[in-house]
Amino acid sequence: VDSQALMTLFFLLILKQSGALKRKLQTPHGNPPEKRKPSPSTFRKCATEADRREEGNSPQKPVHKKHLADRQSESQKSKPFIKTSSLFKNNPEIPEIHRKTVQQVQENVFTTDSFSQLDLHPHLISTINTVLNISSMTSVQKQTIPVLLQGRDALVRSQTGSGKTLAYGIPLVQSLQGMESKIQRSDGPYALVLVPTRELALQSFDTIQKLLKPFTWIVPGVLMGGEKRKSEKARLRKGINILISTPGRLVDHIKSTECIHFRRTQWLIIDEADRILDLGFEKDVAVILNALNAGRETRQTVLLSATLTEGVTRLADISLNDPISISIADEIQKELKPASPKDRESSGSLNCMEQENFAVPEKLKQYVVMVPSKLRLVTLAAFILEKCKFEKHHKMIIFFSSCEQVEFYYELFVKVLAGGPELEQPGQSSPSSMCLEFLRLHGDMEQEERTEVFQEFLKSKTGVLLCTDVAARGLDLPQVTWIVQCSAPASPAEYIHRIGRTARIGCGGSSLLVLAPSEAAYVSLLAAHRINVSEMKMEKVLTSLMKDNRFKLHRAGNKKSCGRNPQEVRERATVLQSKFEDYVHSSEGTVRWAKKALQSFLCAYTTYPRNLKHIFHIKSLHLGHVAKSFGLRDAPQNLTALPAAGSKKKTKPKPKR
Repeated sequence: VDSQALMTLFFLLILKQSGALKRKLQTPHGNPPEKRKPSPSTFRKCATEADRREEGNSPQKPVHKKHLADRQSESQKSKPFIKTSSLFKNNPEIPEIHRKTVQQVQENVFTTDSFSQLDLHPHLISTINTVLNISSMTSVQKQTIPVLLQGRDALVRSQTGSGKTLAYGIPLVQSLQGMESKIQRSDGPYALVLVPTRELALQSFDTIQKLLKPFTWIVPGVLMGGEKRKSEKARLRKGINILISTPGRLVDHIKSTECIHFRRTQWLIIDEADRILDLGFEKDVAVILNALNAGRETRQTVLLSATLTEGVTRLADISLNDPISISIADEIQKELKPASPKDRESSGSLNCMEQENFAVPEKLKQYVVMVPSKLRLVTLAAFILEKCKFEKHHKMIIFFSSCEQVEFYYELFVKVLAGGPELEQPGQSSPSSMCLEFLRLHGDMEQEERTEVFQEFLKSKTGVLLCTDVAARGLDLPQVTWIVQCSAPASPAEYIHRIGRTARIGCGGSSLLVLAPSEAAYVSLLAAHRINVSEMKMEKVLTSLMKDNRFKLHRAGNKKSCGRNPQEVRERATVLQSKFEDYVHSSEGTVRWAKKALQSFLCAYTTYPRNLKHIFHIKSLHLGHVAKSFGLRDAPQNLTALPAAGSKKKTKPKPKR
């Protein structure tokens, strides 16, 4: 029995060695070498290199299939295959911008005249110099303050950031503090200031409060939506002498609060008058004017705005009495030649839009970038990284066309972009390694949160504020260096107000307008209104991704990146896009949120006025390409089944700060 068992084991050992030798001579696919056909280059790089390494080994060490498969997978991981066609192919061609450089209307912001030359109270002059740190007047202040001190009505038009708040605030405080009978708090409002937004109401209140520092018996107050009516009614009962309010909330109190009256109101100031009318407050303004006329027929009225519209002119006709029109840019416009007829024809049919030349701050640099819809998300992200992470001390405001887009992109950028980058040299500290700070501001937020965000961005030195047009008017946000418009405004006037958040009071600033190739004619429209924009290339923006190794492909042999190699830039852009898409598709909730933001974008796109439909038409959009800019891999099929944009029912709760 023992001899038979030994013989059996001997034969099994021989068979095992012959089988191992046969497997060694075969390829991983099991074919003999002499019959093997040449494989494609993609497989030859990952499979045959492993075979050659195995052929150099000792024949005494057979290679198992499992080990060979592991080595093949490692080789494939070291050299990943990333498609760039999804982002950089089948895009529309980017047209060349053909336009003539026009001479922009520019105002001289500062003058050499000081406030001491005016007939003002010494304490008021001291407050302006010490508390506000202002020594000389701007052009609009020099022309407006003497007129208002004479008691005349005025229609004031000046560029954004030129100091219009002080232009009416200084004569208002001078007039009230000099009254023969000293003002009592219980007297009620002597002045009413109407502003379009809550943030501008808070800012105007802060400015008036500083001017009133020496005159403590004059009490300012603010009324705005979102605050508790009960506390506002209590303040009205105690008395407010300078009342700053949004039109809607003031009408609410006129109808429901018995203690409010305007028997002593001597001033009516309507700031950003065109925006008040644009927001649909025309009926509310009529109700306020009727309430003022019922309390006191005579008063001094001031209308202020950076642009003049038909609505403002109509409002001036019914509210102003023999007004003086103050327009800083009028004299400059008379010296300029009118825009060429060719430029006006290229801007389309503009007979419905007033051919008005707008004053632009002198130190404001304006740019436009043409970006296909698929590349809009990665281009915007690369621009944010370049300016706010790799360059020093930049503060940026990004405008979107809907509240849903602001919420979606805020969440997306916080999750994907906010982390610190991997530096080219590990272990080396750099100021660019600081995390990005994102904030958001739109009309659907609770008032307490809106105020908190506004104050936080006001005090910060860096950061990115994502917002709607709620922040486009009148707000004086210091140290803002970049304005980015992800959707073109519906009029050149709105464009001027948006870019006016930077380059204020003689400071420098820049703006970037993002357009699709089909929207290139918008540049000619701006040129017809004497607005110059320079082109910024999309490829130049995307090269900033080379500075952040989070988006670097891990190549075999740890090869260094080849500078600004266009192919590597495209690969990094694709990696970044995949990170956005991975986050969006990580749950059903984020996919639904992205679809809702896309739906709100499309709804906003259909609201452009008729005279701009040849530039912004919904049929010119490729839905699949636009979906890419919201992190969606495919064009959604059920957009109409989603909740309507702006509906009260939220699919995702807002995080509490």
